Amino acid sequence: MDLRPGSERIVVTPDTDPLEGTVRWAPDKSLWLAGMTAVAIVLGPACFSWSAFALFIAISAVTLCCGHSVGMHRKLIHASFDCPLWLEHLLVYLGTLVGMAGPFGMIRLHDFRDWAQRQPACHDYSRHSAGFWRDAWWQLHCRLVLRHPPDFRLEPRLANDRFYALVERTWMLQQLPWAMLFFAIGGVDWLVWGICVRVSVCVTGHWLVGHFSHTRGEQVWVIDGVAAQGYNVRLAALISMGENWHNNHHAYPGSAKLGLLPGQVDPGWWLIRSLEAVGLIWNVRTPDNLPERAGLRRLTGAKLRDGVADAA
Repeated sequence: MDLRPGSERIVVTPDTDPLEGTVRWAPDKSLWLAGMTAVAIVLGPACFSWSAFALFIAISAVTLCCGHSVGMHRKLIHASFDCPLWLEHLLVYLGTLVGMAGPFGMIRLHDFRDWAQRQPACHDYSRHSAGFWRDAWWQLHCRLVLRHPPDFRLEPRLANDRFYALVERTWMLQQLPWAMLFFAIGGVDWLVWGICVRVSVCVTGHWLVGHFSHTRGEQVWVIDGVAAQGYNVRLAALISMGENWHNNHHAYPGSAKLGLLPGQVDPGWWLIRSLEAVGLIWNVRTPDNLPERAGLRRLTGAKLRDGVADAA
């Protein structure tokens, strides 16, 4: 099987089942986030300063936009554009600093969820349908163990990449150099807000956007015959760097542009266009050069941009 970037990494067998499984506590994941959140709650107010808050905003914006949205999601997972390897490494490294997982862990988590949601039925964990508080516990502190899971196979380009292998093994430790730098410059205030508050807020916020973008919001498209639909969560456009346009993403998962409708703010797309303008990104995939997803059905007659035809 030729597993190129953007190709299928989930390999199923006749007994593979996305529905039957158990949600189990994940101690490494749970203790990591709980520790960051505890420090943020206990020390955050006492260590507040305007410079520390500015650092929190700036580093959150860079890691979420350049790193998670553009590097991890649109490039590494969906291969929605091409760029030099050094730039890909930089963007993905910044995504690792968000504090959710390493590059391989993010791909595995995303692709398993995406595969499950594309089936006629899947576990409540995979489609965020267990209720708000249970979904918070499940997503932030647990993992789903399917009784008959599919195989996960990274394409050789990624599996053999030594930089990604190193970052995958040390993704939590990657906070340490920055923690030391922030402490050296701004003391405990910068350390607490630049690392602990940022990781806690960004990881929890990522779950919040993911929860609502699978449970309620605006829809332009539906995908017939699948277990989960995506929704656009308008209020989260800036803080999610465009990841909130999840109904659009379900319709065109390979698109580098997520904000397809007029007025849909998409900072990740702005960054991609800026890098494309200076020649650092090329072969950008958008709905005008992507095949339509199987089962895609339009719900409204809203006019779209960039090659997406208006429905009659």
